[in-house]
Amino acid sequence: MTRALGVDLGSRRIGLATSDPSGVLASPLRVLLRAGDVADDHAAIVAAALEIEAGTIVVGLPISLDGRRGPAARSVLAEVDALRELARPSGLEVDTYDERFSTVTAEQGLRDAKVKGSKRRARIDAAAATVILQSWLEAQR
Repeated sequence: MTRALGVDLGSRRIGLATSDPSGVLASPLRVLLRAGDVADDHAAIVAAALEIEAGTIVVGLPISLDGRRGPAARSVLAEVDALRELARPSGLEVDTYDERFSTVTAEQGLRDAKVKGSKRRARIDAAAATVILQSWLEAQR
């Protein structure tokens, strides 16, 4: 397995996480601020994937608790379609994975690690991307 890039698409920030080369462990990578242009955001995501030599980009899909795809999921799916088109020439695959509870899980992990308020807010998006990617990695086994 090659590395994978986990992505938590937010309205203001995009959290990124990376897997180890063996595809067992996910770690936070960084947080991107939205550029104001979705195409620029997608280019930054593809650039990050290429930088870590990923083969797959895994985007968190915000499915409702009842399992439906509401407005947030439809918005992410539209971005995923555009991201696939941009990533395809580089040989990158783009997958989605259910992100229910990823932010809550990430927030709790940062609290348990005693990360304080402003630092926690700065890291939450990358931590959520890590939760999404780790779940996806485990589902691949």
